[in-house]
Amino acid sequence: MYLNGKQLEERSFFRKLAIHGKKLGVQPFVFTPDDVDANTNMIYAQYYDTSSKKWKRKWIAFPSLIYDRCRYHGVDNYRKLMQFRNRYKLNYLSRPLANKWTMHQVLSESEDIAPHLPHTVNYTSSKALHRMLTTYRTVYLKPYNGTGGRGIIRIERAGPNAYLLQGRDQQRRILAPRRVTKRQIPLALSGLQITERYVVQQGIPLTLGNDRIHDFRMLVQKNGSGEWEITGCAGRIGPKCSVTSNLHGGGKAVSMEKILRIRFPDTDKVEQIKQDAYRLGIDVVEHLEKRFGDFCEAGIDLGIDPSGRVWLLEVNPKPSREVFYRIGELETYRKAITRPLEYALWMHERNKSGIGESMPDEA
Repeated sequence: MYLNGKQLEERSFFRKLAIHGKKLGVQPFVFTPDDVDANTNMIYAQYYDTSSKKWKRKWIAFPSLIYDRCRYHGVDNYRKLMQFRNRYKLNYLSRPLANKWTMHQVLSESEDIAPHLPHTVNYTSSKALHRMLTTYRTVYLKPYNGTGGRGIIRIERAGPNAYLLQGRDQQRRILAPRRVTKRQIPLALSGLQITERYVVQQGIPLTLGNDRIHDFRMLVQKNGSGEWEITGCAGRIGPKCSVTSNLHGGGKAVSMEKILRIRFPDTDKVEQIKQDAYRLGIDVVEHLEKRFGDFCEAGIDLGIDPSGRVWLLEVNPKPSREVFYRIGELETYRKAITRPLEYALWMHERNKSGIGESMPDEA
């Protein structure tokens, strides 16, 4: 989607796709619903010319495979995207999965995944929130469809009738900690536009010794043979006074190995945690694929508590991959960019030869 007029959100990533695509014999084109001529069903698409190192445009027909990188920023964009999906029945490498509440319910179906899920309830009233606060010292309120840490609120018990409320607004700006009583919580949340389209989630202790929140971003992708693989996993440490660790919100990237070895001096313990995390990553994508159909990648946010238990915090079907570049894992970063292209080639050859069926239409 175009943001702020005609700006593409991930143009730098698309340029890298074009550069790596040329090496594979693939020419990626970039377009939005606004670039489609409804009368001719032709697309005035952008492409990166690697020779001139400039972006250019040309009219093209719909390609056989679509790599969906659209993010929902606002009601108008969401409506425009849904209209596009309904009008054009296309084959997608990636797909939107589900909102956080539906996702939690779907993942809870798996006996292997359920033990890794924080207790989560639908935010239907202040009573549901108060019940969670009675059970847990810390809870998080997360919007159904929020990304990048937008709109996430943390409420932490600070005394007999005192709670500390902090988080980020819809523009990812850090909200200063605010001390409130139990009775004041609903009013404080209403001022932050907290609606029933939120979930309340058990808070996992993820604060480091410097009082900063951390978690891990795992990237799981299909390879050039159509099989799931863990591309990589990296740590993220949030900025001061932040309740999230997202890089777009000012977080810092650190290697998974470095954080784990600082927190768990036992080498065998570190290896066991990594094995648990990697097994969980594969379990998650395989379970979601059974429920929603084929897709090519997912970013999985993991938390590891002081005992070494691995928790599944969130699943993002349109993940970024800059975290690997920032920690200097350049080969992992290259794989993260090229694997969707390699999977697209595999899908194209599979469909061309008539092996199996085409991917199901987007819902």
